[in-house]
Amino acid sequence: MPLNDLIVEAFRLDLAAKLIAAMLIGSNIGLERELKHKPAGLRTNILICLGSAILMDLSMSIAATHGGDPGRIAAQVVTGIGFLGAGTILHTRGQITGLTSAATIWVVAALGLTIGAGFFVEALGSAVTVMIVLVGLGWLERRYLPHGNDHGGQEIGDFETRRATDRRGRPRTTTEQPAVTMPESLRAPVGDRRPTDE
Repeated sequence: MPLNDLIVEAFRLDLAAKLIAAMLIGSNIGLERELKHKPAGLRTNILICLGSAILMDLSMSIAATHGGDPGRIAAQVVTGIGFLGAGTILHTRGQITGLTSAATIWVVAALGLTIGAGFFVEALGSAVTVMIVLVGLGWLERRYLPHGNDHGGQEIGDFETRRATDRRGRPRTTTEQPAVTMPESLRAPVGDRRPTDE
């Protein structure tokens, strides 16, 4: 075995390259989400991409060493990411938010799997395409569809600012409402609650 192969094998430089690529691609997509104040931001996307790359590399190593299907672990990554993505989707006041964040989580996991399988060029091309969709189409959506996905709403702390629109999507008024209202009986500290005879 040549010396270069021994060094790569001993220090797992192939895995190091995969982890660096996963971190860079996950951080670029995560930074875009973080700058837009979305629920799945920088750290989340980096960790998803890293975890997917590690699991794909592990799956391929196990299949090469002990035999078996290298796609089995990858299939479970897709299932697990579905649960993580579902946690970012919210249904509030008749509106659904977080679909783009869920889709981004899913595609970042796919990029991690691609990197973990050693397909660096494909992962880079796909990451560029994802960034074009997130940045470019987001700009077009805000520019030409004023009533786009978010209906003019923006979460700020515990309050949600909504923009009421007419039938053509033009803003009329701005109202500020609490994002979540809690019944008065639950607002009192635990020690101050009085038992009821119900």
